[in-house]
Amino acid sequence: MLVMFAGLAAGALNAIGGGGTFVALPAMVAVGVPPVTANASTTVALVPGAVVSAWVYRKELAPVGKTSLAALTSASVLGGGLGAGLLLALPAATFDAAVPWLLAFGTLVLALGRRLARALSTALGRPLDLGARAVLLGQFLLAIYGGYFGGAVGILMLALWGIGLGLDAATSNPARITQVTAVYLTATALFLVASDVLNDPLPLATMLAGAVAGGFVGAHVARRLPARLLRGIILASAGTMTTLYFLRG
Repeated sequence: MLVMFAGLAAGALNAIGGGGTFVALPAMVAVGVPPVTANASTTVALVPGAVVSAWVYRKELAPVGKTSLAALTSASVLGGGLGAGLLLALPAATFDAAVPWLLAFGTLVLALGRRLARALSTALGRPLDLGARAVLLGQFLLAIYGGYFGGAVGILMLALWGIGLGLDAATSNPARITQVTAVYLTATALFLVASDVLNDPLPLATMLAGAVAGGFVGAHVARRLPARLLRGIILASAGTMTTLYFLRG
């Protein structure tokens, strides 16, 4: 029941504003799954919910700045695969120590992105507008992080797009869900082949079922939320996750 409800909450959170990993991963560890396997299992379990959410948003997708969705998705796929490979090949201790700081940075940029973008535009004497290459490079690096760890990668994407392109979090939510799905799908393909996530299938299947239901409901709820409220939920989720991870560290 713990894993089921964690999957339900994680799927809904990912659809609304991100942060599902921070609910799902502790639940997996709590029922005895080793941390690295739990990390991979969480990614696998959240994929179907992410796919369902992306399907709900399919008619609302738009390019991110000057970058086409096809190019952005390619960067997400390549980075997600590389990050998943690093998770399987490298020790997690060093990267795990950096996660709270990455989250804190993403939360601050998300919260202050508009003001920072205006300040930079004033200093430059022109509107801040990252080119397609810069956006793709940033997306590729975030996708590596997403494939390796996954936690709050969608929030970091919103932060990048907010400060670099001036995009609102609510407006960017459909693209966020699609790109997180691309990262998770690539990582999942590698985890299913090269990791031990299928050695204990019951927690995985239970969380997967909850995440699908949560992703479907959460996506429909997010589409009806006012932009300001959705932004507030995303910021609250980001702040809570950052605090919890510093306490965990």
